[in-house]
Amino acid sequence: MGTSSRLLGYVESRKNLTGSVCGLAGVGIALTGAAGGLWPLVIAGLYAAGALIAPPERPDTPHFPDADEQLDALRADFATLRSYLAEVELPSTARDRLTELDVLVEALLEPGWVSDPEHLHVLARAVRQDVPEAVDTFVRTRWWSRVAPGAEPPERHLERQLSALHEEMSGIATALRQAEAFRQEIHTRYLEERGQ
Repeated sequence: MGTSSRLLGYVESRKNLTGSVCGLAGVGIALTGAAGGLWPLVIAGLYAAGALIAPPERPDTPHFPDADEQLDALRADFATLRSYLAEVELPSTARDRLTELDVLVEALLEPGWVSDPEHLHVLARAVRQDVPEAVDTFVRTRWWSRVAPGAEPPERHLERQLSALHEEMSGIATALRQAEAFRQEIHTRYLEERGQ
């Protein structure tokens, strides 16, 4: 299978096509009689010269998902995260902070808002890594806190982690709000200047 695909690849390659065109030119020369008895060498030589001067094959440019495709995948992951978080038992304060974060992330994942690759990365990291890890760590260490009295309760760590994530998501929302305000200001200026 590998040999036949390589052979087929060469048949369709630029080198073979250019060599074939030059070889046909050699056939034309041979038919005029200019090559004499050396016509096979002329055809083969022109084919080889054409194959050597042909530009090399370039691999196809890889397709990377654009912002919309990344957001679609991220929305699906966010739905999975929500179903996981609905099953986890959390203290009321942590649940409130998680609900605030959930509302903010849901708003940011709406179509047409986040397109900056850095913002997408931060959102993806929060949905796919930071929130699940914070909650899972809390769930796993909660029972240890009963055994080790005097240690800082894991609830406090979870609340601090969720607050830090909410602050990070709020930073993205602020940047988007400022960008939209700037865009609106520029459009207003454009319209005012156009009217003058």
